[in-house]
Amino acid sequence: MLDVTRIFDGDKLYTISPDDEEVTISTQNPDDESTITPNKMLYFYEEGYNFEMDIVQYVGRKKIQYIKLIPMDSDAEIKYILLGVDIEFSQIYKVIETGVNDTQTTIAIVDFEVNLPLEESLFVFDKEKYKDYYMNILD
Repeated sequence: MLDVTRIFDGDKLYTISPDDEEVTISTQNPDDESTITPNKMLYFYEEGYNFEMDIVQYVGRKKIQYIKLIPMDSDAEIKYILLGVDIEFSQIYKVIETGVNDTQTTIAIVDFEVNLPLEESLFVFDKEKYKDYYMNILD
């Protein structure tokens, strides 16, 4: 997914793709293992993987330590994941997932802020903003 916005209101997930002028709407259960939540994105690696230290890379002034995560499940569709951690702040910087078919998916954490006051409207999908978009309702 390139440059998409995801809004989850506790019931439905809205995936907004400006490139495709499309909004995909689906019902989500945050407890379902297949549902991606911000919390799951930051802590997915804690179970089900063997890990080993990988390369250290400098990105600007940031020192990034990569950790290679290898699924314990031999039938997994993931070959391995490289988890890049900003050493100074002990925060995830980048996740690079390589599938068994060598397809790579990269998620970069561009900005990480904590304890921010959030407006309720941040989690509300405003259909009027996307009236010219195709609405792909999955369920």
